[in-house]
Amino acid sequence: MSTSPASLRLADFFSPTVAALISVLVNYGGTFVLVFQAAELAGLSPAQTSSWVWAVSVGVGVTGAWLSFCYREPIITAWSTPGVAFLATVIPFTPYAEVIGAYLISAMGFIVLGLSGAFEKLVRMIPGGIAAGLLAGILLQFGVNAFGGASADPLLVIVLVISYALLKRFTSRFAVVGILIIGVALLVVQDRIDFAAIHLSFATPVFQAPQFSLQALLGVALPLFIITLTGQYMPGMLVLRNDGFKTSANPILTVTGLGSLIMALFGAHAFNVAAITAAICTGKDAHEDPRKRYIAGLACGIFYILVGTFGVTLATLFMVLPKAFITTLAGLALLGTIGGSLANAMADARTRETALITFLATAANVTLLGVGGAFWGLVAGLTAHVLIHGGHSILVRSAVKP
Repeated sequence: MSTSPASLRLADFFSPTVAALISVLVNYGGTFVLVFQAAELAGLSPAQTSSWVWAVSVGVGVTGAWLSFCYREPIITAWSTPGVAFLATVIPFTPYAEVIGAYLISAMGFIVLGLSGAFEKLVRMIPGGIAAGLLAGILLQFGVNAFGGASADPLLVIVLVISYALLKRFTSRFAVVGILIIGVALLVVQDRIDFAAIHLSFATPVFQAPQFSLQALLGVALPLFIITLTGQYMPGMLVLRNDGFKTSANPILTVTGLGSLIMALFGAHAFNVAAITAAICTGKDAHEDPRKRYIAGLACGIFYILVGTFGVTLATLFMVLPKAFITTLAGLALLGTIGGSLANAMADARTRETALITFLATAANVTLLGVGGAFWGLVAGLTAHVLIHGGHSILVRSAVKP
């Protein structure tokens, strides 16, 4: 895909910016509560917790905006969600200074991997059908959850789904924008969002000098590195590839690794290229012209920096939104990507069966050895591919395919 700059009009900023807003909202409203849970389990002070929020938000915002601007592609970065879920189990038993040291070692690992170029070679070897099956499997649960919330909040979900269908009929480009506005308006009318209770205060970064130990290296740094690489970087790169974007994984690993290295001293655990929330910004709903979707990456960066500036106070606002609103909004915003991924997975008769295996195994979301379902789904698909096809010929063609 060409990354040459395209002329921009004011109207070109609207859809990508709204896609970015939904992406950020889903990120904070969906799993960010894990950060607060991990901080509480670790016994961090309110100041240290606020610094963690500041560090991950600003760091993600700067790295994503920088990569999107440099490569003119929607390179959405995020914090490692499976990473923080893992951290909640180990940092209560590890001195905080050693945890920070482990963050630094993990970040240096990503920098070295990015500079080596090895990860990019691995990504390019994965057949397109299997990559699409992996993405569809990751996103499937979000599509299911778009309708599952009707059990707990039927009026809200029904209004959003009907509104989406009507908007798709009359103004497909602005369907996601419309359901965001309609959903927020309904919540305000129902008095389920209290903006008056919000008192913004600036976050203050808290520096923490690192300490290093073999226990933290093996028990924190190494697992965090593996979980983030397999659970975030791999599917995140395949999201970009699925929508036709070709930026190498090398600079993405290097830049996010550098960002993680700097912000680790203020409590951030790990940055990476996003997968699920990135898919909201990389498809046609963000902009019909792929050359203009990078605007979503810039907008995401601005939103993340804004949230980080106000730390806990603004991040908490996103998390008090009803869960049914977040899941339905995310699922409807991802419908196009889910459908496109399934179509791409089934398109090539040579890889159709192995792509289906990848899809089903990923959707099963099996966790083994602390590693999540995306990795094992990919392993299952590639193993089946090698056993059925002999693997070598098609894998090689995939690696050299322009």
